[in-house]
Amino acid sequence: MNTLRVKIVLLLVVAIVSVVFLLTVMLFYVFGPPRRAHSLDPVAQQIETLVRVVEDGSSVISLVPKPAPGFRYDRITRRLRDALAARGLNLAVTVTRSGRNAPLIVSIPIKGQYLLLPISDLPPQGVPWWVIGRWLLLIAFGATAIAVFVANRMVRPLVFLENAVASVGPDGMLPTLPEKGPGEVRATAKALNSLSSRLKRAMESRMRLVAAAGHDMRTPITRMRLRAEFVEDEEERTRWLADLDELERIADSAILLVREESGLASPESIRLDQLVQTIGDELREQKLDVTNTRVEPVTVCASRLKLNRALRNLIINAATHGVRARVEVANSGGTARILIEDDGPGIPQELLGQVFEPFFRAAPARRQEIPGAGLGLTIAREIIQRAGGAISISNGADGGLKQVVELPVAEAAAS
Repeated sequence: MNTLRVKIVLLLVVAIVSVVFLLTVMLFYVFGPPRRAHSLDPVAQQIETLVRVVEDGSSVISLVPKPAPGFRYDRITRRLRDALAARGLNLAVTVTRSGRNAPLIVSIPIKGQYLLLPISDLPPQGVPWWVIGRWLLLIAFGATAIAVFVANRMVRPLVFLENAVASVGPDGMLPTLPEKGPGEVRATAKALNSLSSRLKRAMESRMRLVAAAGHDMRTPITRMRLRAEFVEDEEERTRWLADLDELERIADSAILLVREESGLASPESIRLDQLVQTIGDELREQKLDVTNTRVEPVTVCASRLKLNRALRNLIINAATHGVRARVEVANSGGTARILIEDDGPGIPQELLGQVFEPFFRAAPARRQEIPGAGLGLTIAREIIQRAGGAISISNGADGGLKQVVELPVAEAAAS
């Protein structure tokens, strides 16, 4: 309910109904009907005239032996008697009605009989609030319909902007928007298209820069490796070669990250459970401790080569930094869920928000006993997000690290 459209509708409805209500009340008070006491004065005058005519012996008016039957209006009867008493006539008149649509009848006692005088309905006394209530209800319905129409027209540019932002793909690019419609919509579409074009050029420039830097590093690394081979001190030569190996891994990982961001491989249906089992078998052959605790059959839609690379990175990360990896695949309500747990030391809580940053390492010092450039998690997240999924990393309750990957199943992705 806390949306601009609803607020505009409520504002318009409240404003319209309030103005109509105040004007209606003012009109009733200024130009409203007379009070009932004043409305009964003409009736009292008529009764006085008729009584005098009958008492003078006129035979034109006939009398009846009983008062008029029907429901008796005590309040009107009492006020009418008061109006007659003000004229010097103490008559026990009564006001009755025999039916809903029947007129009001005044029964006037004269010489033991009754004169029946029909009168028109009296105006309501004061402000008829129930009439105003029904009137305002109709106004509210009409105002709501108009307010909804006006609000939709007013927030259309904002809705257009919201839909455009929501359509941003995993690569951060906006689709080209049609520049048509009202002036505000055209201006918004033009600005978003210009922004998308600038973002695309900036990202392409960044990727070219990273790829060129990684590629150009290979030549000096090769020259340095050749020179390191001529270092006579074996221990010093080993350290030089280890540093060069790390530089080469960083260059290769940077190039691989750029390829993942710019790659457009076609997705295909993949049996995720079979892919995880295949990765586990390959890693166990490499003497890594990987166990599949539970693997349910589930199919996802993604690039097989890229998804294989992402899952391998995550499982290797658990099996190396976390001593051993336990992998679980489950299908939970249209979402394929992969849980990777390990028995390692975990990551300090204050550093969990940085795990997907390029070249991140949990340890302050770079640990060379475990090879890597610190781009495995970054590449894995890029691949998973492009497949329409999500990845999260947290510390386990009993220690170790929990890596959770969620991907839409093939049926949900297709729909």
